[in-house]
Amino acid sequence: MPETTAPSATFSPLYQQIKALLLSSLQSGEWRPGAPIPSEMELAARYEVSQGTVRKAVDELATENLLIRHQGKGTFVASHHSEAWQYRFFSLMPDSGKKVPLKSHFLACKPIKSPAKIAQLLKTPASERVIQIDRVQSLGGQVAVFEQIWLPEQRFSGMTLDRLESWPGPLYAFYESEFATHMVRAEEKIKAIAAEATIANHLKLEPGSPLLLVERVSYTYGNKPVEVRRAHYDTRQQHYENKLN
Repeated sequence: MPETTAPSATFSPLYQQIKALLLSSLQSGEWRPGAPIPSEMELAARYEVSQGTVRKAVDELATENLLIRHQGKGTFVASHHSEAWQYRFFSLMPDSGKKVPLKSHFLACKPIKSPAKIAQLLKTPASERVIQIDRVQSLGGQVAVFEQIWLPEQRFSGMTLDRLESWPGPLYAFYESEFATHMVRAEEKIKAIAAEATIANHLKLEPGSPLLLVERVSYTYGNKPVEVRRAHYDTRQQHYENKLN
């Protein structure tokens, strides 16, 4: 008989196992965005490990921006409602460097048959419908962004234009509060393009004007893609800022 080789066991450090358990609790909604997690002492007792092991797991989740440490208060689940996080995924900055008011105006919100490319990016069956959102964003009263957003209808069932228009804060905070979906990371592709007529009209530009196209896929816990966004930026008086750590 030919020899068979037993599969080798993969070793995972203990703190990584605790990190996986903490992530599982975040995914299940045991600890909601903005809420405190148990203390390191409580978690150590829960998982029957040392506080040092828990601390190392929590440190990694804090480095990944999934948890936020507040000196003297404890450790909290990151939330897009917090001031520091509200515009973490918004990278358009005025050339002047001065903060100016950002205002959103939603143009449409409708369920559609998922385009093949969108279904591929969301990793959903081609038969599953998506919700398409169109909106413009203005900086200091000047239209600067036109974007289209696609969301899996199954996860965001009940989303309407009225609900979007009545929401006072950032869109990711809306996902978090109303649909229990917390965005933890995103991947982007950036490309310089010439404005098509329809997009130019939304941005009040001449067709053919230079734009910055940013295509983004955003992920929730478990590395699950839940939003595709295609944004067109007018960068005549602003720039796209990216901070690399």
